[in-house]
Amino acid sequence: MKKTVVLLPTYNERENISLLVREITACEKEIRIVVIDDNSPDGTGALVRELMKEYPNLALFSRTEKQGLGEAYKAGMRHVLADPNVERVITMDADGSHSPEYLPVLLSRDADLVIGSRYVMGGGIQNWEPWRQALSYGGNLYAHALTGLPIKDLTSGFMCVRADMLRKVDFSKIHASGYAFQIEIKFHIFYALHGRVLEIPIVFKSRRGGESKISNHIIREGLKTPLRLFLFRIGALYNRLFA
Repeated sequence: MKKTVVLLPTYNERENISLLVREITACEKEIRIVVIDDNSPDGTGALVRELMKEYPNLALFSRTEKQGLGEAYKAGMRHVLADPNVERVITMDADGSHSPEYLPVLLSRDADLVIGSRYVMGGGIQNWEPWRQALSYGGNLYAHALTGLPIKDLTSGFMCVRADMLRKVDFSKIHASGYAFQIEIKFHIFYALHGRVLEIPIVFKSRRGGESKISNHIIREGLKTPLRLFLFRIGALYNRLFA
């Protein structure tokens, strides 16, 4: 039986996880939900274990320490892709900023990678401070200029990927440990694997509860990763022309 799995990386998301699991299940009853918890001090993992008694579609993948969003996703993807029946993998934030109401649309589109995008017509951001909107929009322009990817929302974490495509990804070549993972995985799927990419509009909401995970490390990595990918593109072009 073919499966669709939603991956939810968590670190101190106890305030949000119950409602999100309920909303996802209400939208897509057959969908599997895997929470990737990095040993949250607030007891997120323990709460998920309790929720598993109520939701048979819910599972917990526990990690021993916080190593960043990218590392959590790589570990979670390897974990679920070991099941040959997994057909599609969805990534989304656990803080309520990605609304489950878009799941049917993500699943209905015929592409290797479908992205929930804030920056295509019909998309947007709700209740964000101006500095965060500027940081996000400017970061996307910067990443787009350096990577050359024909994608409006390179930093979006709301995605649906065909499992067959993900199984071809060499995760050892994806180095970003934080939110820049979102840029790098798209770069790899588009350039290395020649996947078909589609964006659908979503309205991104501010988190329901808890604290933002943005940090200086995340900002620095967001600057370094597109530059590294740009140098990779230049090197690959040089090799094609002069090898």
